[in-house]
Amino acid sequence: MKFNGFKDVNVYVEGKGIIKTSLKVENGKIVSFENNDGITLKDELIVVPGFIDKHIHGANHSDCMYPTQYDIANVAKTIASEGVATFLPTTMTQTEENIDKALQNIRNYIESNPTEGAYPLGIHLEGPFISKLYKGAQVESCIVPCSVKQFKHYQDVSGNNIKEVTMAYEENGKELANYLYQNKIIASIGHTNATSEQVVEASLNGVTSATHTYNAMKGLHHRGAGTVGGVMLCDNIYSELICDLVHVCPDAIKVLYKIKGQDRICLITDGIESKHLPDGEYALGGQKVIVKGKEARLEDGTLAGSTLKMNDAILNIKSVLGISLEKAIDLATVNPAKNLQIFDKKGSIALGKDADFAVIDKNLNVYMTVSNGNIIYNRIKKEF
Repeated sequence: MKFNGFKDVNVYVEGKGIIKTSLKVENGKIVSFENNDGITLKDELIVVPGFIDKHIHGANHSDCMYPTQYDIANVAKTIASEGVATFLPTTMTQTEENIDKALQNIRNYIESNPTEGAYPLGIHLEGPFISKLYKGAQVESCIVPCSVKQFKHYQDVSGNNIKEVTMAYEENGKELANYLYQNKIIASIGHTNATSEQVVEASLNGVTSATHTYNAMKGLHHRGAGTVGGVMLCDNIYSELICDLVHVCPDAIKVLYKIKGQDRICLITDGIESKHLPDGEYALGGQKVIVKGKEARLEDGTLAGSTLKMNDAILNIKSVLGISLEKAIDLATVNPAKNLQIFDKKGSIALGKDADFAVIDKNLNVYMTVSNGNIIYNRIKKEF
């Protein structure tokens, strides 16, 4: 039976909170809060907006740098079990040839209009325009200065699907940041040695995001506020946050929330191919990654992405900050949608918006995920 919405269920409705209502879906859109034929749910379940992960490299043995349709589809289907309805397949610093192959592959996947798995909104280009001093798990030999010409090449290969670029602004980044802003592409400062003064300048030249805040950037010091201090000073910059309690400790999360507030933090996973898999040896950008517990590290001990699931990230930040379920969910829905300039379509449950839903319980266990009106994950024992 074709999915057409829900009947008399708990729904987190934009502007109203969690209320008892129905949802009618037609052609992938929310068209009404009345529906006599929709799916009914147990009272402990809640329909919330589908989560948005704007920074994820891989999951379940697949990486977005692997140039096969299978790998992108596998990531999309796997993260649907986390409640993710929309994502940005994220590349990393590699040779131009390898980045081109990855971009072309993701482009082909997007253009195939997939209906299974999370919806690929576009591409997050993480590198190669980054700092060697804060390369993290990126490949140093492939790092290059910021370049509008080089970016235009990548954007052409991608079919104009690049929606976000991580860049070290201090590496000749002013022109690129301006260009990205003018073309409605998110410029995100990250893997960077930028001073606080340079971050403030960047915020005036088009930078509106900080890639995995705290991680792979110059830290805060009382004689130099660094990248972290600059990000905290700039109200227009959204802060990505990996809330696995490994990359950032609870007190640092509290500090960020106290300064940036409810409206400027975007939860991400920065997931790699080992996500959803047991401890062991995996890969990232051709480098060996050792996964043990909640940590994924290169052989030299450098943190290399995460195994974090988005529903766990929301549960973690809810617990650390002591905020409501609704506020925690907003950090993975409303805020990334606003940062990506798609809040008119996604990020909340409202009339006319895309039918993107996650069905959860109060402990953030996911029972169903819907993307653009398509059920992409379902563990509810019921025939529709």
